[in-house]
Amino acid sequence: AVGEVIASNHPDFAVGAFVSGMFGWASHAISDGTMVRKLDPAQAPISTAVGVLGMPGLTAFVGLNDHGRPKAGETLVVGAATGAVGSVVGQLGKIYGMRVVGVAGGAEKCAYAVEELGFDACIDHRDPDLAKRLKEACPKGVDVYYENVGGATLEAVMPLMNVWGRIPLCGMIAWYDNSGPMDGPDRLPKMWRTILVQRLAVRGFIIFDHYDRFPAFVEEVSGHIRDGRLTYRESIAQGLENAPEAFLAMLKGGNFGKQLVQVSEDPTRQSAP
Repeated sequence: AVGEVIASNHPDFAVGAFVSGMFGWASHAISDGTMVRKLDPAQAPISTAVGVLGMPGLTAFVGLNDHGRPKAGETLVVGAATGAVGSVVGQLGKIYGMRVVGVAGGAEKCAYAVEELGFDACIDHRDPDLAKRLKEACPKGVDVYYENVGGATLEAVMPLMNVWGRIPLCGMIAWYDNSGPMDGPDRLPKMWRTILVQRLAVRGFIIFDHYDRFPAFVEEVSGHIRDGRLTYRESIAQGLENAPEAFLAMLKGGNFGKQLVQVSEDPTRQSAP
């Protein structure tokens, strides 16, 4: 706002510097510099620091590489394929020489995954024949399933998992708002047996344990962006007051790409006076 005075008492952060950190939903924050990184607007738009070149991108990179252990020629299935994490997972899979099949909500997102992100196929998770469509798209079974949704997608993927398959587990969007018992029979015994018989490696991970991988991630992924091998998309809601609504909509698939909330003008995109 007009008349505000921003100061810095930290020697590493000058007034006017662009930074990224875990500050919460706020228009202003105070930090001692811990877990804060400087941004270079000349390298990439500052919005990418909370998207493709931030925590979501790191989650995709670590989950696929460290826990998915991808190999060229294998089949990778990605849930929430056009989201901030899934879109990077799938594009990295293609760069690594994998067959990539996405699962997303709606024809528009599925078309985007194939036509813009380069996936080999993408299935609508709302399709009543999801399991059949997914099996058709994965004729050699599934070697890596990047799990961030749970629900019907997980149920469709599990019977297709190959022996020694890997499942990096970073989320379960379909179940976050469950308030009571799930409908239908208990599917856990069948899933547990599949994990045993197929000798699957299911690895849950929280990205805050892996920030030591940030330099390697930024070096590789920023290079792919510069080379045009990896692209991204953002959904931007305006105003801090709209953050809760945007967050809830994101959990139900209302976003397209990384969901952001813009709380002020972006000075790096303003035209010169």
